[in-house]
Amino acid sequence: MTTHRFAAGWKPALLALLLCLGGSLQATDAPSTAKYPDYPSETPAHFKPSTSSFDYTERDVMIPMRDGVKLYTVILIPKGAKHVGIVLTRTPYDAHALTHHMLSGHLGPMLEGYDNATDVIVEDGYIRVIQDIRGKYRSQGDYVMNRPIHGPLNPTPVDDATDTYDTIDWLVKHIPQSNGRVVTIGISYDGFEPLMSLIHPNPALKAAIPMNPMVDGWMGDDWFHHGAFREQNMSYIYEQEASRDNSDLWWTNYHDEYDLFMHYVSAGALGRAYGMQQLGFWNKLVANPAYDAFWRDQAVDKVLAKQPLKVPVMLVHSLWDQEDIYGALAVYRAIKPKDTSGNMVKLVMGPWHHGQEIENGSSLGAIRFGSDTAKYFREHILRPFLAQYLKDGAPKANLAPVTAFQTGTNRWQRLNRWPISCDSGCPDKSRALYLEPGMKLGFNAPKGGPAYDEYISDPAHPVPFRARPIQPIGYSNGLTWSQWLVDDQREASGRTDVLTYESSVLTRPLTIAGVPVVHLVASTSGTDSDWVVKLIDVYPDQVAAQPEMGGYQLPISMDIFRGRYRTGYDKPEPLTPNKPLTYRFDLPAANHVFLPGHRIMVQVQSSWFPLYDRNPQTFVPNIFWAKPADYVKATQRIYHAPGEATYIDLPVTP
Repeated sequence: MTTHRFAAGWKPALLALLLCLGGSLQATDAPSTAKYPDYPSETPAHFKPSTSSFDYTERDVMIPMRDGVKLYTVILIPKGAKHVGIVLTRTPYDAHALTHHMLSGHLGPMLEGYDNATDVIVEDGYIRVIQDIRGKYRSQGDYVMNRPIHGPLNPTPVDDATDTYDTIDWLVKHIPQSNGRVVTIGISYDGFEPLMSLIHPNPALKAAIPMNPMVDGWMGDDWFHHGAFREQNMSYIYEQEASRDNSDLWWTNYHDEYDLFMHYVSAGALGRAYGMQQLGFWNKLVANPAYDAFWRDQAVDKVLAKQPLKVPVMLVHSLWDQEDIYGALAVYRAIKPKDTSGNMVKLVMGPWHHGQEIENGSSLGAIRFGSDTAKYFREHILRPFLAQYLKDGAPKANLAPVTAFQTGTNRWQRLNRWPISCDSGCPDKSRALYLEPGMKLGFNAPKGGPAYDEYISDPAHPVPFRARPIQPIGYSNGLTWSQWLVDDQREASGRTDVLTYESSVLTRPLTIAGVPVVHLVASTSGTDSDWVVKLIDVYPDQVAAQPEMGGYQLPISMDIFRGRYRTGYDKPEPLTPNKPLTYRFDLPAANHVFLPGHRIMVQVQSSWFPLYDRNPQTFVPNIFWAKPADYVKATQRIYHAPGEATYIDLPVTP
């Protein structure tokens, strides 16, 4: 074994060596003053795609408005287009994304999706224009939800009407391939925009096609229904207003949205927990829970009722529109009286969910229609209508004033008016469908028996609006939000806090075409209450062609009413406890035949959660800020006694 020994003084020598090496390492790590060889990026500063094989050209432009704000606009022009019309959509949902669903050299795949009836717009060779509205995505300016027209709610000189006018003016002057004709079209919020184009319309606007439009957010579209707040729509408000590009996303720690909304008690408390007090529209909404001037002055049907009718309009309504079931028909009622020629206003009613008219319309949920009803609309209604107003020399579209799909019989109808009135010759002498003792329904007013039925409404256990777990609002990843209006109602009819009344088996068809009107006589032990009424078609227990439909309880028309507005939507008042009071309100329009072998059902309940916020059943000034102690159980009584009869006025037709 060999032993190594260090000479005296080794420590100072080693230290000197380490210091030398450290200095050398530091010098090596330091940035060099010598210039490296150039090694340029392989990505060009501005790449220009080669699109010579594409069947369209794309122009992305910033169109200036009268106040100097510029709006991002995508213009898609078919190759070889000459003297063709323009189909314009204005949107808060990202014009670039809506025109680039799939990167393709063919225009069809590019446009496939929301708002784009591709099989008509592309095949017929129109110029397609989609624009981000003011304040959203790539457009400049400030965003305001459904920006009201210039007036008390909007002191600025610009609104969606002026922006549409200015956009059309620019388009017809700067697209040499166009023939100077423009039609506005859109669904939902995008359906609100064609309605705005009717206000002081640009001369180049030849027609407007509002589909499932947002019209009156308080009466029966997105935010309230008869005063009850649509709580599940808070996620939409959050994402729409928190950022220009909707990049701030709603979040939740709950799989079941029923649990989410129960946890925070009131909508106001949930909004505060999510920081929604930073959002302008949320603050306006919470501050205006009643139907005051804020809502009345921006209700589009009321605005258009004061305007001259200068442009042809085709309103498209879905009978099972789970979002905007009020708007299209409200506008129809407002503007149809101005149509003195009978040719300016067309109405289409299909058996669809919100926006389904541009998708496959063969079925909705479990319900089958025997044909692709949406394709029929696009081919036989939308196509000739667009051609009439956009194509040079096109024939006048052979459209009835009203084209309506009748559910039950599953057939299209050409009608002269809507609703169809039952003037004479109706097979039923009475149109009043009465709730009767013994949980029965009939067309004869009750003459005796128990005066009422009752149930306990407990805010701690509200009735779900569909089977749990409650999914969030959405159209992808397997979500079935679009189907909830046709959900089988057996889930509710089995609860003790839902009263269910049923007719005898029908021996002949019963046809309704119009608005069922509820005349509810009810009392509550509380000082406020919600009332949900559902009109339902009950299938036979055995359905040979579709066994899974045996006993299915199909909703035909249903809605909610907030009791505090019994005497006026603008003046909430407490209810007198335990006193029978009459509540009158409309259900959504129906065009349906109850077939022989079916039954008619009516359900009554006091919550529809979490689609609508819970009524605490104690009168408070503003339910958005109800406290946990305000939520109390209530005994609800539904009356069916002589002089105090509950009934639904059915629009029965021959």
